[in-house]
Amino acid sequence: QDHVCDKKIVLGSPVPLSFWPYLEEFFGMVGCKNNSFRMRCKLCAPKYHELMAFKNSPSNLKKHIEVKRYTQLTSADLERRSSAEGSLAPPSKQTKLWETRRVSQASVDKVVLEFVVQGLHPPHIVQQQGFIDLLQHLQPNTNVMTRNTLVNKVTKASVEMKTKLKAALSEIEFIATTTDCWTAHRRSFIGVTAHWFNPQTMQRSCAALACKQLKGSHTFSALAGALNDIHTEFNVREKIVRTTTDNGSNFLKAFRVYGQMDEKNDNPASVGEGDGEEDDGGQNDDYDEEEESVEGVEFVDAGALLDKDDYLEYQLPKHHRCACHLLNLVSTVDASKAEVNPLYKRVSRSTFAKCSSLWTKSSRSITASEVIEEHCKLQLIRPVATRWNSFFSAVERIVRITREQGEGALAAVCSELDTPKFTPVELGFLAEYVKTMSPVARALDVLQGETSVQMGWLVPTITLLKTKLQHLHSASRFCEPLIAALLSGLEKRFGEMLVVLSRYQHFGTGTGTKMYFDTFDTFG
Repeated sequence: QDHVCDKKIVLGSPVPLSFWPYLEEFFGMVGCKNNSFRMRCKLCAPKYHELMAFKNSPSNLKKHIEVKRYTQLTSADLERRSSAEGSLAPPSKQTKLWETRRVSQASVDKVVLEFVVQGLHPPHIVQQQGFIDLLQHLQPNTNVMTRNTLVNKVTKASVEMKTKLKAALSEIEFIATTTDCWTAHRRSFIGVTAHWFNPQTMQRSCAALACKQLKGSHTFSALAGALNDIHTEFNVREKIVRTTTDNGSNFLKAFRVYGQMDEKNDNPASVGEGDGEEDDGGQNDDYDEEEESVEGVEFVDAGALLDKDDYLEYQLPKHHRCACHLLNLVSTVDASKAEVNPLYKRVSRSTFAKCSSLWTKSSRSITASEVIEEHCKLQLIRPVATRWNSFFSAVERIVRITREQGEGALAAVCSELDTPKFTPVELGFLAEYVKTMSPVARALDVLQGETSVQMGWLVPTITLLKTKLQHLHSASRFCEPLIAALLSGLEKRFGEMLVVLSRYQHFGTGTGTKMYFDTFDTFG
């Protein structure tokens, strides 16, 4: 019989292939059993040669061709035939042999390097047996680089990346930078990021210039020296139009002393401690003027010149204060001035003291966290001292618990943890505090955007924030002093920026501005 049977092997002349029509030129099917097929090679004729092949894997047939070195059939030919008639072939659960990509050792090393760098993994990860087994399982014929090799490759890649960055920045005319300094794991660090517009696409680009350890105290001179070295290393000192920092006193003094003068008084002309040392002319009055005229030599006190500090050791660009940090100061320093009102001071301090007691308990005790999870179905958020946003989120979480689980859940938690319970007035104050500060938090979210935020969004954001606070002022029960303090802080810290509004009669009529207002409204 010349047909194919699924249960037994039927011998006879080769029949057409129904599963692999692109191989019909080279093989004929003699018989089958279940999912195994007996194939006869036509290329071996007149010698009779049979092979076995599985239904979903013709790799055995391909190996036969490669062993016999039939050059007329290449992998590209098979792949092209397979793609042309792929609709007739059944779906395969196993990758075809000729589709398997051979990976070189260099490409494996490159992928491992990217894995370590992008994931911030320690170099010794390549020495872990689990990582070695994984890589050798995926690519048995490759080797895993050693720790020293990885460190050398990372160093080399860093040098190459810095060289490319310097070449890219050399073609940019104007650059802005942002700088911050922080402490982590008992070490101090300074970071600098450059921002610019791509001249061809006009798209904003950014790159990290430095993130390195800063030894010693964070004095204004130490910061100025570190910034000057980074700007000089990348040859961008003359291209930087502004450097944005927080409002730390060390940064402010560094730019006040070493920064460029600005006609808008962002960098005052006075240099503080150096004012009294600028005029040393009176020290030479004791010398004989007649002797000087005869000899033609002017005698000066060399020690005084060496001791004189003219603040030209470093050169920094113009300074710009971070608007988000200013808004954080409004939410903390300026908001605290609302406590001049005795009633607000008493309610706010009592309420926040009880909140702090709960936050401390939940962070120091696993049992307390389990109690909170059981009654509230949520965990509390502990605020971070340096970020007001975290304090707002922590208070908002308490208000959410009382709204979703009821006041009884919070009372049960306070009872089991032996902390003071909230009174109805204090719970009402928390709810109104969240409602009052919500526009401030949303404004910070807008200004802290990574990609979509624009410099032109600052004034509209502050303006809308003032408007929302003014609308809340009339309906406020507990937070009238807080709203007044916030409005006063906004005027003090952003007043000069808001003056721009009076210069444009048609502000807010453009399509782009309307789109911004719609976007801000979605945030609250």
